[in-house]
Amino acid sequence: MKQLIIIILMFPVIGLSQEKIEGLVTEATSDNKEFPLAGANVYWLNTTVGTITDIDGKFSIPYESNYTKLVISYVGFKTDTLTITEPKFIKHKLEATSELDEVTLTARKQATSKSYLSAQNVTLVSSDELLKAACCNLSESFETNPSIDVNFSDAVTGTRQIKMLGLTSKYILITTENIPSIRGASQAFGLSFIPGTWVESIQITKGAGSVVNGFESIAGQINAELQKPTADDRLFVNLYGASSQRMELNTHLNTKVSDKWSTGLYIHGNTHQERHDVNDDGFLDMPLYNQINVMNRWQYTNPEKGLVSFINVRYLNDTKQSGQLDFDPDRDRFTTNAWGSEIDTERFEVSTKLGYVNPEIPWQSLGFQFAYSTHNQQSYFGLNTYDINHNSIYSNVIYNTIISDSRHKIKTGLGFTYDHYDENAINTLYERSERSAGAFFEYAYDNLDKLTMTAGIRFDTHNLMGEFLTPRLHLRYTPWEKSAFRASIGRGKRSANIFAENQNMFATSRTINILDTNGTIYGLDPEIAWNYGVSYLQGFNLFGRKADVTFDFYRTDFQNQVVVDWENPQEVNFYNLTGKSFANSFQVELNYNVFEHFDLRTAYKYYDVKTDYLTGKLSKPLVPKHRFFANASYETHAEEGEFARWKFDVTYNWLSEQRFASTQQNPSEFRLPKESPTVGTLNAQVTKVFSSKFEVYLGGENITNLRQDNPILGANDPFGSNFDTTFVYGPIFGAMYYAGLRFKIK
Repeated sequence: MKQLIIIILMFPVIGLSQEKIEGLVTEATSDNKEFPLAGANVYWLNTTVGTITDIDGKFSIPYESNYTKLVISYVGFKTDTLTITEPKFIKHKLEATSELDEVTLTARKQATSKSYLSAQNVTLVSSDELLKAACCNLSESFETNPSIDVNFSDAVTGTRQIKMLGLTSKYILITTENIPSIRGASQAFGLSFIPGTWVESIQITKGAGSVVNGFESIAGQINAELQKPTADDRLFVNLYGASSQRMELNTHLNTKVSDKWSTGLYIHGNTHQERHDVNDDGFLDMPLYNQINVMNRWQYTNPEKGLVSFINVRYLNDTKQSGQLDFDPDRDRFTTNAWGSEIDTERFEVSTKLGYVNPEIPWQSLGFQFAYSTHNQQSYFGLNTYDINHNSIYSNVIYNTIISDSRHKIKTGLGFTYDHYDENAINTLYERSERSAGAFFEYAYDNLDKLTMTAGIRFDTHNLMGEFLTPRLHLRYTPWEKSAFRASIGRGKRSANIFAENQNMFATSRTINILDTNGTIYGLDPEIAWNYGVSYLQGFNLFGRKADVTFDFYRTDFQNQVVVDWENPQEVNFYNLTGKSFANSFQVELNYNVFEHFDLRTAYKYYDVKTDYLTGKLSKPLVPKHRFFANASYETHAEEGEFARWKFDVTYNWLSEQRFASTQQNPSEFRLPKESPTVGTLNAQVTKVFSSKFEVYLGGENITNLRQDNPILGANDPFGSNFDTTFVYGPIFGAMYYAGLRFKIK
């Protein structure tokens, strides 16, 4: 096995105000020959003081007596931390690693953390953070994160949609292990198709993402890393039950097949069959549903040859029924006896990742990604039918290396995407194929002491969107200790899937109109936007405890947007933007370790999202201008270093008024005020850990029992001209309590 031998020669520099430590980083082979390693990162933990080894593997770094932890990292090897107590000769060996994924280093292990060193504004959400709430699926995993807004898209389907920087999820690149996964047909419901227990961690990137992952990202990227068969428990069971009579079961079975092969079987099932109508409007407050979700995951690891690979095969079957309480599908489907809806989804996907790190030149690596999926949804909403079949192929080849030393890194590669859509909407059949091929190049300059820069550009040719360039730039500058000033700018382009992304409009009596006909996608043009922003992160000590504060400002300017216009209560109109459309987002966030094992996170967010509609410039409907967020978590430990015995988590969300789309053309009894009331919700969870194998949890959502009265407009006449289920600004069901258990065998 390859090893690093790190020889550090220390000596005081007499007569100078600041000492330096000099050293040499080498690679030792099996025949005991040593080769100097150029470009290894060397820095002091909890500081921004660092350096890079030169072409001969040598380095020199400032030393002060309060610097005690020296971190040395290198691509293809495990990062280690050396304890420095006095100037003396140190010889340390780092074992080669088989992990090919990028590693994010943080000063201390936190459930949610931000890097001071990355050029991009990335928040890492660990599995510990995901366990602070029930987190039954990915759409429910952002309740304790202030950067993501979660709300219901309508009052009947129970669909949760997320927003970031004031924009909905269609403008966010959502990936699974950096492979685009929730797009096209899965845009509306796809977040609920990824069980929370399958997720190892989540990376949330604000602003335009990397060109490596494609051209579609506009507001940012959310990447979910899945559990690895070699790192996950051999057996994991999570059983969940709620007062709404929602039941879920998750089971993970992992085994090592051979020295190089490991496999995991991940099984998820959920069901809800109880009819609730708390507000007495005659409609179900939440849908009836069943879901079966199975994934088989294979991992191949061969460190001697520098190879690691993952193969995933997944099958999903999801059924939902919503509508009036007395709706019977067998009797009432496509009749006016009772209003009802059914959404049946079947999805199959296979994906693979192959990574190779050159054992002789570990800064050179080659990665290959491939994914195929077929998604078939059969659905109806009252008398409106919507069916979609989406077949997708995605492939990407990525080559990584350095120029001179690891301060200068490059990524380059090729990508190909194919999507074929068959849709039945508004009594019309739509069919189209999209094919794109692209090449990308990304350069990263990494000086850990002061400056980090990532600049990328990609060229794509698309059969419907033509040929275009996608530039992106990210900068990180450290003006002083424990600080990071970031700036980013980037361009994104995408085709709008107007029916799949706006399925809530089918649960209304509105007429659906496409006003433009000269474009290549439903007669509309592609969406194009620039996103740019700045962010400042500062760490500090408050009353002797660690804290940090972050200020973010991002703006998205659309060059073209497919406007979804709800301002006529009898219609939904789609058309190309003819004026301006923008989204401004400002956020300030404070994280504070109040005392040992007690953490507090607070945030304030301001949105200004406006579009030029046919009726003039208006704020986007149902987007609150102000939001306040607070999360407190506390753990008790029997002894220092032992696992937590009790865990307590509380989250509070407050939303300001939200503008309703105009209802002034309706009869007076079907008109709404201009704005919604404010909304405040409180969630809490208590976990009792009995051992490293077993724990139980009890929690509540919307404990204050806030409910939106009459969320369905025209509920007493669902086949009339004023029926609308989309004016949802807050909870419908009220308070909901749940309990569960987790059992695992390492």
